Amino acid sequence: MQQFLLVAAAHFLALLSPGPDFFLVARLSMAAGWRAATGACLGIALANGVFIVMAFAGVAVLRPDSLWFLLIQLAGCAYLLYLGGLFIRHAGGNSLAGMASTGQPQALDRANWRRGLGQGFLSGILNPKNALFYVSLASLVGAATSGGWKLVYGLWMFAAVLGWDLLVALAIGNRPVRERFARALPWLERITGVLLILLALGVIGASLYRVIGN
Repeated sequence: MQQFLLVAAAHFLALLSPGPDFFLVARLSMAAGWRAATGACLGIALANGVFIVMAFAGVAVLRPDSLWFLLIQLAGCAYLLYLGGLFIRHAGGNSLAGMASTGQPQALDRANWRRGLGQGFLSGILNPKNALFYVSLASLVGAATSGGWKLVYGLWMFAAVLGWDLLVALAIGNRPVRERFARALPWLERITGVLLILLALGVIGASLYRVIGN
């Protein structure tokens, strides 16, 4: 349970930092209304779901005591260290407060919704950082983790992505909410960076201890 909380927290905090998916949802929400943007939210979540399944399936075929698993785990930790450093270095570098909204509620247009679904899926599936991030998290979870727990991890990650993007679609048109989030974002990014670095260092230490112990 402690491992799940650490990985789940790292995954959720990483979602808070705006990236291509975030700005796609924000742009669609302001241009066509939050209802149309829910299509992009679902598309992004489905793309993340593909990476989640592939990452856990790929790690599952390796033995926990194999050299390949150790190398993948260390590579995943190295990527998390790199990602954590980027979060800390570029904290506050994303501009949200100045984004403008039409402020006009719009009815759902099914063509816009389907277009958003496709755009969201492409945005998520063509982002190589998503693949690297989920492989890193899957390597931290480990090949020895039971199938039931892997299902819990996967469902949480999918739900977290979908829920966060839906919240963004609903809230991004509210200027006060957007400005408060923009002010808090630098600290959220720094906290995320520190947590990712600590998580990676902890796994590296445990892996080296296991190797030396054997």
